[in-house]
Amino acid sequence: MDLNADLGEGFGIWRLGDDLALLDIVTSANVACGFHAGDPVTIRRTCAAAVDRGVSIGAQVSYRDLAHFGRREMDLEPEELCAEVLYQLAALDGIARAMGGRVSYVKPHGALYNRVCRDEEQAAALIDAVADYDPSLPVLTLPVSVVHAVAAAAGVPAVAEAFADRAYTSAGTLVPRREPDAVIHDERTVVERAVRMAVDGLVTSVEGTAVTVGARSICVHGDTPGAVRLARAVRDSLLEAGVVLQSFA
Repeated sequence: MDLNADLGEGFGIWRLGDDLALLDIVTSANVACGFHAGDPVTIRRTCAAAVDRGVSIGAQVSYRDLAHFGRREMDLEPEELCAEVLYQLAALDGIARAMGGRVSYVKPHGALYNRVCRDEEQAAALIDAVADYDPSLPVLTLPVSVVHAVAAAAGVPAVAEAFADRAYTSAGTLVPRREPDAVIHDERTVVERAVRMAVDGLVTSVEGTAVTVGARSICVHGDTPGAVRLARAVRDSLLEAGVVLQSFA
């Protein structure tokens, strides 16, 4: 099982999360590409630290939305969205390669992540950008996402992921962040969910039903309070359950 987290989300003088501590815990780093967060210095430092630790680097592409951290949906023409994803992917990969690594997968962020799960047109724009750059790069998405079918048609691999600290609906989608308890902060609950996801491939929805996730990667967010402690607890519990942790990419 892979363990991923969103990193490099500082901007200028602002710092968000403890990237170095999280890089000692996770096996994959979703690095912000500058559209929802991140700047050239932050990206460079994050990529260098990931390379030093043998952590896989993923391009966390987003809508161009610094003001709202990429969490506002935007209606972009497919060509524009494709170009903006391609721009972010190429920029991050260039810096990663200069640091001795490379981008090995792509993960949409925030509103774009949720939009492409259900919107075939925007999913196709995302996949077109990946295919144009490097069709061997996997794209992380939810198991129920339309990205799987769109990616398969384009010859791009798609990998299912689960979220240890996010609430699920019975349909297998994430509860919107604007709703109460969409993000789970209780350490014991998050740990138990992560182990069940990895061992049984299941998670309990807010309606109380068991939802199949079948994930190859589990995400723990790096911008929540106590993120490092929580991520370490998830990692330790997965190892104790006999789960082998390694990057999928």
